[in-house]
Amino acid sequence: MTIEIIKADLSKQDHTEALIQLMSEYALDAMGGGQDLSEFAKNNLVAELSKRSSAHVIIAFVDRIPAGLAICLEGFSTFACKPLLNIHDLIVSAPYRGQGLSKLILQMVEAIACDLGCCKITLEVLDGNHAAKAAYKSCGFSGYELNPEMGHALFWEKKLSIATCP
Repeated sequence: MTIEIIKADLSKQDHTEALIQLMSEYALDAMGGGQDLSEFAKNNLVAELSKRSSAHVIIAFVDRIPAGLAICLEGFSTFACKPLLNIHDLIVSAPYRGQGLSKLILQMVEAIACDLGCCKITLEVLDGNHAAKAAYKSCGFSGYELNPEMGHALFWEKKLSIATCP
């Protein structure tokens, strides 16, 4: 078995096909919401990511088959006054789970973050995703809190649409 973890080149067709395939699989999984990506997302995701120099895409191939993916976006920590790297999406394809691919992907993410001078790597994980939480903990991640008396940070959202935006 040959494992290759690479920073994707979104001008290469095999990389873009792997990105869409893995993101579609992630979206269909219960941890991704259980619904496939929209046709709009499938048709525009690569172009939109390519416009963003702050986007970093890592793909894991096993014997040249797409097996894992991380999409990271640079952010900024105002408290540290330094960049940070947020793992926005991370998936290991079902047939390849339990083989250590997430740890290898996270090592590549950390190397990119270090090259960028980041002060930390952030991510969100569903409370019920015990396998992912275990993998993240084994790689040094933990819940975020500024003050233990105030508790852990929670990730919230407000969905926007054309109708809600002026």
